[in-house]
Amino acid sequence: MIQTNEVTLSFGEKVLFEDVSVKFLEGNCYGLIGANGSGKSSFLKLLSGDLEPTKGSITGHTQKRLAVLKQDQYAYDEYSLIETVMMGYPKLYEIYAERNRLYSLDEMSDADGERAGELECEYADLDGYNIEADAATMLSELGLSDAEQQKKMAEMDDSQKVKVLLAQALFSDPDILLLDEPTNQLDYITVLWLENFLLNFKNTVIVISHDRHFLNKVCTHIADLDFNELKIYTGNYDFWKNMSELMMQQKKDQHKTSTDKIKELEEFVRRFSANASKSKQATSRKKLIEKLRPEELPTSSRKSPYIHFNIQRPCGDKVLTLKNISHKIDGEQVLSNVSFTVQKNEKIAIIGKTSLPKTTLLDIISGKIQPDEGSIEWGSTIQHDYFPKDNSPYFNDGNSLFDWLNHYSDNNDIQYIRGLLGRLLFSGHDVDKKVSVLSGGEKARAMFSKLMISEANFLLFDDPTNHLDLESISALNDGLINFKGTLLVTSHDFELLNTVVSRVIEVSPKGFLDRYNNFNDYIEDESLKPKRAALYQ
Repeated sequence: MIQTNEVTLSFGEKVLFEDVSVKFLEGNCYGLIGANGSGKSSFLKLLSGDLEPTKGSITGHTQKRLAVLKQDQYAYDEYSLIETVMMGYPKLYEIYAERNRLYSLDEMSDADGERAGELECEYADLDGYNIEADAATMLSELGLSDAEQQKKMAEMDDSQKVKVLLAQALFSDPDILLLDEPTNQLDYITVLWLENFLLNFKNTVIVISHDRHFLNKVCTHIADLDFNELKIYTGNYDFWKNMSELMMQQKKDQHKTSTDKIKELEEFVRRFSANASKSKQATSRKKLIEKLRPEELPTSSRKSPYIHFNIQRPCGDKVLTLKNISHKIDGEQVLSNVSFTVQKNEKIAIIGKTSLPKTTLLDIISGKIQPDEGSIEWGSTIQHDYFPKDNSPYFNDGNSLFDWLNHYSDNNDIQYIRGLLGRLLFSGHDVDKKVSVLSGGEKARAMFSKLMISEANFLLFDDPTNHLDLESISALNDGLINFKGTLLVTSHDFELLNTVVSRVIEVSPKGFLDRYNNFNDYIEDESLKPKRAALYQ
């Protein structure tokens, strides 16, 4: 068990949360949720001891073996993948490293020999003779080959490093496991593996995630950080969402009932306070008004944007045809003979084990890059727009957000631009912000406003949920469901893929697989597993 006792965290005058007293019990998996900036990551740092509370205390974590998913992907560049994973069990790794150092000496002193004997006993007690094999097994389960396991971390791409750091956090079978966005950059195969691991994990897990499907699958409880406080609910994300919405509606209904009754009483007092025969009743009602007067409803830190993509005109019968698209980057094959035809109003998921083939395919379709081989043919009625994974080139100038969006508008209607930005949660002076200083989530919402203003009938999205909070992801999800045009999307969000698409195209350097399935049916179809595996052999 790990427990917080009246914990408050503030930075200057900004209070993230105060007087938080909660217990996290063994055997439970807690999904830590809250708006961006509410203090989720800071709360995990408090639990891990990397941050001290402004007030209060934390107990239970120092007596337990605690593991944290590291966020710095470059901290282990000089180490092999195997070593990096083994470092997840610090006590055992220290013995392993010292033991190796002693045995590498040309000649041992008596003291060295005595120390080596002590280490052997400790090593055996901690099952050290299996440490390398266990680390290798976990890496293999995460899709990293024997050859890759001996490489340095510096040689791996970001998505592979994330897998290694995940294995590091899980390796020591900790008593308390703290995971901050563990599914970021993970392919769907690894996410499924992680879900299964956590479902069978017997100790305490506290996880931050913006993946609603993941939270529903693995969480037994939701820890909700809002209103500067933390409350724990039993159940998964959907249960919490329904319960919290019901509770908030009850508060609003009670507030309205009290307000309506007060208005009625105030009207009576106004009419009869000067009437001698009814002055006593008026005084009585004044006292009742004070008793009934409700407290102001607390303001949630959560805000939901409104995302809706209109189309200027419907797609015609001919939409998009790709023929034998192949491409290399730095001499390495990324796409090979990809061919498919997109029909009007189709919503298609582009998936894969690594991000590079998916992003490259969307870059080629959007016209950002030209393929080495093959052809692309658009229908004459198609107007397309693109949400790239790396949107930084769009925000390099010194324009204000208003001027930036106005640049993409044909009518230059000030109120229209302001209204559109307001629906994307940019209100008041927010529209005067320089686009170069926007956060990742703000840039994503700005890009949504650009796509909304274009009214394109064919949209391409490459990982659009990166940097978004749960409310923005849900709003985007609804926007894509209601979109009346044609769509290609890559995403790590299972819920979005399950509810939006009806066709799945999986791409790898060795080829592609095209199936008319929803996402969940595709990944669970046993008959497709050999074909999917062949894409990565």
